[in-house]
Amino acid sequence: MRTFANLEEFVAAKGESLGFSEWHKITQEQVNAFADATGDHQWIHVDIDRAASGPFGGTIAHGYLTVSLLPVLMSEIFRVENLTMGINYGLDRVRFPSPVLTGSSIRAEATLTDVKQTHLGSLAHVRMRIEIEGQEKAACVADTLSLFVG
Repeated sequence: MRTFANLEEFVAAKGESLGFSEWHKITQEQVNAFADATGDHQWIHVDIDRAASGPFGGTIAHGYLTVSLLPVLMSEIFRVENLTMGINYGLDRVRFPSPVLTGSSIRAEATLTDVKQTHLGSLAHVRMRIEIEGQEKAACVADTLSLFVG
């Protein structure tokens, strides 16, 4: 994990990769729990038998399940100390280039692409690229926004 002593040190890393998270295995239990929480029980996510003969050869994680893992993945990559607060401000862009098959492992790389000063604080733009172990194509690329107040 990369630790920044303060906001100024973090801002100085603009344009840099901040590092990688740990690998996380995506289980069928996670996918089923997400389906229950969201009401999205589409067969490609929860019907193991039908999905085995489907387009992906097995069940896949919901795209939004992958997005929901961004906070934990980001927290493993970097931390900014000596802040009054840091909050999720949203997303600018999210894409899902490749499905995440249940049973595969994912990790994320964070790159600080920009920091803009606003009347509320420093708005950090961090590109999160979630990769699938053993695959070249990303599972998800998300441009996240975090508001940091020093």
